Formats: sequence, structure tokens, C-alpha cells
Amino acid sequence: MSREPAERGSAGTGTGTGTARRAAGRPAPARLGAADVLRVGAAGLRSRPARVVLSALGIAIGIATMVAVIGISSSSREQLMRQLDTLGTNLLTVSPGQTLFGEEAQLPEQALGMVRRIGPVHTASATGKIDATVRRTNHISEAVTGGIEVQASSAELLTTLEGRVRAGTWLNAATERLPAVVLGAKAAERLGVTRTGVQVWMGGRWFTVIGILGPMPLAPEIERSALVGFPAGEKYLGFDGHPTTVYERSAEEAVEDVRSVLPRTVNPENPDEVTVSRPSDALAARAAAAGAFTNLLLGLGAVALLVGGVGVANTMVISVLERRREIGLRRSLGATRGQVRVQFLTESLLLSALGGGVGAGLGALAAAGYALSRGWPPVVPLWAFGGAIGATLVIGTVAGIYPAMRAARLSPTTALATT
Repeated sequence: MSREPAERGSAGTGTGTGTARRAAGRPAPARLGAADVLRVGAAGLRSRPARVVLSALGIAIGIATMVAVIGISSSSREQLMRQLDTLGTNLLTVSPGQTLFGEEAQLPEQALGMVRRIGPVHTASATGKIDATVRRTNHISEAVTGGIEVQASSAELLTTLEGRVRAGTWLNAATERLPAVVLGAKAAERLGVTRTGVQVWMGGRWFTVIGILGPMPLAPEIERSALVGFPAGEKYLGFDGHPTTVYERSAEEAVEDVRSVLPRTVNPENPDEVTVSRPSDALAARAAAAGAFTNLLLGLGAVALLVGGVGVANTMVISVLERRREIGLRRSLGATRGQVRVQFLTESLLLSALGGGVGAGLGALAAAGYALSRGWPPVVPLWAFGGAIGATLVIGTVAGIYPAMRAARLSPTTALATT
């Protein structure tokens, strides 16, 4: 009898210890492996395929825009660099500047010969503008020029510019003295001339078209010109003999040295009235301008990506509200808050990754298709795909943090009581 109360007392005083023992003996919650996390996260997406597709579409549009813009810009830049490699960067042009009083200066008639005497110069040629118009027939008004210039040209021009004749022949020792003309590519297009042997009206008389040139990226002014020989220009069109542009090519390593001596060589008395430029710099400037435009388009793609991220966050918040009973059941069966949080964060990451993967593929296809249609080499840098993956992971994480935390905070009893 005396032992029973003692035992009860002993049991009463040992309640805390017994509880601690029971707590210590309670099984720890099971850990979810990486495969389990992915399977649980994917299950939530498979249950709502239409909503998943619409949410991933926003991410896909943003990523596709960014990858396509980067790919098109890279393809354009690669095409320009290949053009520079093909055409060379050793072409310099000499043209008249302005006099001290702001008037247009003139190059000396001997300018071409003086340039040829510079040691590192390989080849040089010149053109001179003529105050005349070229028209398809003499019935067309003189005011309708079509933006075509008439120029006298030395016979070495095609060699210096490394151009080619698309149809017919170039000027030679005989034709440069005759009323014969060679048309640049755009000049022929604007005149509607597609073959040689036809005649055009220049300076009050007919000239026979003996050649049509191909494109000249380093000398677009030649593409818009009708070219005659220096002797023919003086004889038939009143050319004064002063060149307006001198083209020269020199050794690559000597370009800057030649550039520095050209003004004093061409016009020793007034070197300040001479302008020297390098046409290849214009192509490099175009590549830089394309890069600036790319940044603007990337900004627009980033905005689209941000909107897509908001859509993912909205989808995940609605998913948490709709699946409260599921969350409560998982919690009552032993799932911890951390596991619920990881589940919804994984869903958000998978949703973003789905949109990002589809968007990257579509963007690469769009960039390649556009480049091939323009005759450019298709180039999509690998870092663009890396950036797309990184962006989707960031968007998925940011968009999923709040919904995941909200799901983890739900009480099992409250969630199960929700109808």
C-alpha cells in the first residue's frame, strides 16, 4: 500500500523525463532525395497542364527574344568581320577638305602620281566628279538624276578597290578615251540597265554601257556612279582633270605611317585642306552601332522575361490556394514545413525551366533562320544559352519564394478543414 503512492509520486515527478524519452524515441521525418523532389514537383505541374503552358509561355517569349536578339547581332557582327577580313583594312581615301575661308578645296591634278610615289603604297587610283547627269533616254528631265553621280575614273580603280565586273568589261586604254561608261551596281539598278551594249544619255550625248560592276562595300559611292575614263571625261563632258577622291592600298603594317604623310604629299602647300579616311572604319562603326541597338532589344526582352516571372508567381500563389487540402494532408502524414517549401519552390523552378528551354530553342531557330535568309553565317554564342538558363533559374527562384513560404506556413488542421 505504501509503495503504490510512492510509485504514483515517482511517476508524476517523472512525467517530463518520460515525455522527453518519448520525444527522443519519435522517428525523424523521412528525407526527400533529389529524384523524389523532382517527382513531387513535376506531379503538381502535370495536374494543371493548360495553366502550366500559359505560364511558361511568358518565360519562353522573354528568353526567345533575348536569345534571338543576341544571335542576330552576333551573326551580323560576324558577317561584318568576315567582310573586313576579305576586303582588308589597308584602303585609305584622300579627298579635298575646306579652305581657310570655308570654301571647298581642290586636289592638285598631280595628286594621284604623288601618292603612287609613296614607298609602301601598292596601288592607287582616282575618281573625279563631273557636272553632268545620266539618264536612260534624252526624253527624261535633267532634274531626274536618281541620285547617280557621273565620275571620271582611272583605269586602276577596280584593282585598288578589289572590285569585280558583274557583266561586260572594265575600262581599258582604248575605251577610256571613247564615249563608253561602266555603271555601278546601284546606278545600273536605278537606270533599269541589266545588260551591256545599251546606251544612256550623258552630258548631251549617248554613251554605250560596256560594263556593270558588282557590290563594293568599301566604296558605296562607286556603286551609285556612272564611270568614264579620264580622257573621255575631259573630251566629252568638260571634266577639269582635278581628282575628287584618291584611293590607295598599302602594306597593313604601314597604313598609319602612310596616313600621316598623305596630306603633305598630296598638297604640300596646304596639307590642312586634305582629308584622309579609312573606309573599313565605317564597317567597324556599323558593328558597334549594331551592338548598341542590341542592348536596347535586350532590355525589351528583359521586360518580357520579368512579366513572365510575374505570371509564374501568380500561378504558384493560385496553386497554393487551390491545394490547401493536399498540403494539409501531407503535413498530417509527416511532411515538414521545409519539405513543403522545397516542393513548391521546385515546381516554380521546373515551370521556369520549361519556359526557358523552349524559349532558348525558339530564339536560336529564329536567329539562325534570319541569318541564313540574309546570307549571314548563323552564330548563337554559347554564353547566350548559359545566360538563358541562369535567368530562368533566378526568375523561378524569385517567383517561387513567396508561394513556397506561404504553403509551408499553413497549419495542417486549418488546411484540412478548408472546403
